[in-house]
Amino acid sequence: MIKSHPSEELLVNYAAGDLTSAMTLVLGTHIDMCPTCQQTLCEIEEDLCRKHLDTVVETLTVPTDHYEGMSKARCDKMLEQIFSSQAKPPVRAEELICLEGRRFVLPRTLAHNRGRIGEWTHMVGKLWRAPIKVGEKGQTNLIYMAPGAQVPEHTHKGQEATLVLDGVFNDEQGSYQDGDFILLDAERKHSPHTKDEDCLTLATLNAPLYFTSGVSRLLNPFSSLFFRG
Repeated sequence: MIKSHPSEELLVNYAAGDLTSAMTLVLGTHIDMCPTCQQTLCEIEEDLCRKHLDTVVETLTVPTDHYEGMSKARCDKMLEQIFSSQAKPPVRAEELICLEGRRFVLPRTLAHNRGRIGEWTHMVGKLWRAPIKVGEKGQTNLIYMAPGAQVPEHTHKGQEATLVLDGVFNDEQGSYQDGDFILLDAERKHSPHTKDEDCLTLATLNAPLYFTSGVSRLLNPFSSLFFRG
């Protein structure tokens, strides 16, 4: 069960098209996985649509020399049909990725961006990454954590959004599994790790990590390369 969701403000910005491409990708993938946020987003989109299309509807209902006009009831019915349409395409082979003998199904939004995903490379320890090119500053990656993996304790110079695609990881705040969305900033430090289960995540950050404990602090001059794009 998904327990960690984006804020309503983020969902409103998503519906309005006001997020970066990277955050739109992460949030859209979470929405694919989360019935709760799908419903919330539908309500937000319908509300925005009704607010901003009033002028358009009024124009459509006014007859002209070349147009007979359209009733308000018919306009409302068209909107209702649009919002009630929820058809989804079947899973295709290109929506699968493989790593370390594991096969993962990509949610629809991420699958649509399959061509932007780069090659897998080994980072450190039991961590692998595949960069995703979204055409702007910052770093967006698929991160694979094998069982027993750990990222050194760190905080963030900017924001980091992480979505669990498959598996479980833990930090000082709790446990996160399929569909959980986590948004962090400089106010919080953590050390993500896996136990007996592996974990595949989608993560984007707009500034380098800052390592905060032990010898890992020696990595700070190179932190911009730790999740380099």
